[in-house]
Formats: sequence, structure tokens, C-alpha cells
Amino acid sequence: MTIQIRTILFSSAALFTLLTTGCAIPRAYSPQDPSASSRQKPGQKPYTIAGKRYEPLSSHEGFVQEGIASSYGLDFHGRKTSNGELFDMNAMTAAHKTLPLGVYVRVRHKRSGREIVVRINDRGPFVGDRIIDLSEGAARKLDMIQEGLAPVKVVALGYKIDHAGGETEYRAPVSYDSGRFALQVAAYKNRANAYRSADELRTKYGAADVQEAIVKGNMFYRVRVGRYPSLHAAQSGQELFEKKGFPGNFVVAVD
Repeated sequence: MTIQIRTILFSSAALFTLLTTGCAIPRAYSPQDPSASSRQKPGQKPYTIAGKRYEPLSSHEGFVQEGIASSYGLDFHGRKTSNGELFDMNAMTAAHKTLPLGVYVRVRHKRSGREIVVRINDRGPFVGDRIIDLSEGAARKLDMIQEGLAPVKVVALGYKIDHAGGETEYRAPVSYDSGRFALQVAAYKNRANAYRSADELRTKYGAADVQEAIVKGNMFYRVRVGRYPSLHAAQSGQELFEKKGFPGNFVVAVD
């Protein structure tokens, strides 16, 4: 059985600008060992990221998603990705919001039918209706460089296992739900404002911090609140924080 994700767009221009700047989020997390798969994502309960609502089916034995693919390259080349390795714009990698880092996915261009396989090693894209951010090398093999954006279908394959004789198989992740998660409630360009907000949230809710990230040469300070042991718990917390006055907050993985 596969997860098929439908998206519903909500209008919230100001909040979109506040919460969604950038697509590659540097993180020091390196799950090269397939056993690390138990730390990751996505879940069964509807949730909202940057004003977009996702409605997964109840089973996550597989993962299928359709939407828009984008790409990133020279501006991020050599910078640290979410799993701790350096981004190589020519490698066959991609950024995804929720799939476990290290998982391989098949990406099919819905207009041309061309297919590629890439490894998820980064987080994003948190821009518009995009569902996956391909490295420039991967985007070139998918033949979407000139158009910039492309309608795609993403199918999760699992962790890659190479056997003697050149045979390759993919092992499904143990769990998409377990791990460590928080809620991103705001993003600032001003460092003092971000840390002041985090201090206030920590006083009220017990856990809050600031993640610093450079996006296209600009530093952004992302404020995160809460600590949750599973995606399901984080999504429940997300609903509570919506009611507490944080519309558009979204779940992020904590390393």
C-alpha cells in the first residue's frame, strides 16, 4: 500500500514570507546506517506546512507524492546539508520536507516520462507548492533545467543495498513516525528578536530554541518550540499551537 498525498493551498502571503524562506536547511545529522531509519517521518494525520495542508492515508508502508519539483545548485554547493554531508550540486541527491534522510526515491517527470533515482540528504523546499528540491545534476538528468519547475511523481524506494554482481535492492524504512520533532513558529532576520521570542516561548512552554541558517547568503533565525518523540505527537502539538495563536506553524525534525 502507498501513501498518496493531496495538497490544498491556503492564502497567507505574510505568513508564507515569515515561515518559508529558503529550501536547504543545514543540519548535522548523518543516518548513513540504515538502522538510523527509525528516527524519521512522515505520518498519518493531516498537517499544515507553510499554509499548505497535507492529507496522507492511514498506512505508510510506501510513500507516493505528486507535485512540483524545483532544483538548487551553485548557491548551495559545498554547504552542509541536513544530514551533515557537504552539498554536491552534481550528485544525485534531493531535499524533502519529511522523508527519512538517506532514503532513495524515484522521481518521474509527468510530462516527459523521464525517471531518475535520488537520495534524500536535505530538508526543503519550503516554497510555494514544491514537494522536492533536486540537485542541479539530478534536475539535469530529469531534463528540467530549462523549465526550472516540473510536475513530478515521487515514489519512496527505501535504503539502498548493493549486492555482489551489481544487483541493487531497496529496503523500506522501519518507521516514518518515530524520531525527535519540534514546531517552527517563526523566522527572523534579526537575531535579537529571534532569541527574545525563543526565551518567551521557553518560559511559557518549557522548550524552545533558535536554528540559524544561511539562505542564499542571508542569515535567518528560525524559532522552534516543543520537543516531541514522534511525528504523530508533534502534529497534535501543532494543532494546539494553532489555537494558541501560531497559525501556519509546521513540524520540523530535531537532530
